[in-house]
Amino acid sequence: MSSRHDPADDVDAIVAAWRRELPDLDVEPLHVFSRVSRLARLLDLDRMSAFARHALEGWEFDVLSALRRAGEPYQLSPGALVRETLVTSGTMTNRIDRLAAKGWLARLPSPTDRRGVIVQLTRSGQEAVDAALADLLARERELLDEMPAEERAALAGALRRLLAPFEA
Repeated sequence: MSSRHDPADDVDAIVAAWRRELPDLDVEPLHVFSRVSRLARLLDLDRMSAFARHALEGWEFDVLSALRRAGEPYQLSPGALVRETLVTSGTMTNRIDRLAAKGWLARLPSPTDRRGVIVQLTRSGQEAVDAALADLLARERELLDEMPAEERAALAGALRRLLAPFEA
């Protein structure tokens, strides 16, 4: 339900239609989750566009940024990359192969397991992910500019609480 200050959106129309069709059903959660779902999809599309300007796919950005966030020397095990990016180990192996072929990461022998490897971000991989992140942040800052800082903080807190049960 929109307040006096918020314009109605597509979700308001969807909720109203469900209320009309199924009046005995509490459709109130749709006000939050339909907006979160629609926003996630629209942000994915926007992010894909930002990454494409740097010749990156979204999954490439995910892997490269996980390595970049690890800090120097920008290394993680394949297992840590799986946990960071929420994909299967088979998918991660394929992604590592493809990113290594582009020269954005390298495989190094594991110092603790002679059969294992460590994945390291290369200089060109770091340059690609840093440039894409700078563009992404500029765009996302634009999207948030109209929202006062206290509203952004409240929204971030509410979304954190909403996300918590899924990350437990």
